[in-house]
Amino acid sequence: MLDTSATLGLHSVEQYKSLIGVEAAERIVRKADRLRALHVVHVSSTFYGGGVTEMLTPLTLMMNAVGIQTGWRMIQGTPGFFSCTKKLHNASQGEDIQLTEEEKAIYEQVVFENALRLDLDDADAVIVHDPQPLPLINVVQDREAPWIWQFHIDLSAPNPPVWEYLRRFVEQYDTAVLHLPEYAQELTIDQRFILPAIDPFSAENCELTDHEIDECLAHHRIPLDRPLIVQVLRFDRWKDPWGVIEAFRQARKAVDCTLVVLGNTAVDDPEAEVILETHHSSVDERLLVLTVDDATLVNALQRRAAVVLQKSIREGFGLTVTEAMWKGAAVVGGNVGGIRRQITDGENGFLVNTVDEAAQRIVQLLTNNDLRQRLGANAQSTVRENFLLTRLLEDWIDLLAKKSELGRAE
Repeated sequence: MLDTSATLGLHSVEQYKSLIGVEAAERIVRKADRLRALHVVHVSSTFYGGGVTEMLTPLTLMMNAVGIQTGWRMIQGTPGFFSCTKKLHNASQGEDIQLTEEEKAIYEQVVFENALRLDLDDADAVIVHDPQPLPLINVVQDREAPWIWQFHIDLSAPNPPVWEYLRRFVEQYDTAVLHLPEYAQELTIDQRFILPAIDPFSAENCELTDHEIDECLAHHRIPLDRPLIVQVLRFDRWKDPWGVIEAFRQARKAVDCTLVVLGNTAVDDPEAEVILETHHSSVDERLLVLTVDDATLVNALQRRAAVVLQKSIREGFGLTVTEAMWKGAAVVGGNVGGIRRQITDGENGFLVNTVDEAAQRIVQLLTNNDLRQRLGANAQSTVRENFLLTRLLEDWIDLLAKKSELGRAE
């Protein structure tokens, strides 16, 4: 039997007591104790890249740490499969896309093949994330365990034909979990709303000394002779990378600065390389595009940045926004989706609708140190109160207790 006693402390509720209080920490542990007999399995499409992975990595570890046996399974796919699922992703956020019958057949066949390998029969609850593994439910027969589907993007105005196709699968689940009530759809099943959260103790979010920050940035040759504007992202058109570059160039006319774009690609996103190539084609001596896989670099950049940008045009929820806010950064975010739940304009950051507005806010923040500090302090308080991993854990414990036979018995 695996001895986890030496490592569970790294992902325990105990370490959060100084942040959330003893009473809240003990409440979560008591709730989790009632679910110790539960075996939960999460299913997604990648272990690397994107917000889903950023959340599931600490969440699955903490669920195990509180005594809920939790697994994380991965589906495999061909390039054709992931090209199709990227279309589903984009169409779900409103893009006008036609899905061919051939693409639907590829999508369903690959998921069917994965279902034969995943062996989910012994799970007491299955949580399926995003469109990639969605049709798994089609293959399940005589199921007794609750199946829950969570969609992590902005579903406020999906492409109607594509959504009708996806809904055939969604309505076979027991529950659909979305981030915000405004993403709710007309469904015959229960809908719940759970906002994402961050792990403040991860390498990406933990405290760093000034020396550690300087050392990390020097290692990656990040110039510090001018204020840093930083964008951390998954290379995706919905993050509006072209708008970010244009806002930076407009701002530079008033205040000299450096833009660092740090991003990653993922195996389930075939468009990422195209977006990355576009970024590289725009590079000048004050615009750095990095694809380094280094959580400490993300941390150091967000802590040293004068301004952090997330000028998305669609965003289910911006984890990079929360990460930067936790570090006390001044964040300028797109006035869309989940970002509006994170940033209160003018209080803990700024919301913008256009490139011109983004450029104006960059200049305003670069020329007003007191404003940056005030927004940053309020931003950190916002995250402490609303967006730490323990809140996400408790939300899932509450939902699983309601959906499982064990929870109803209690």
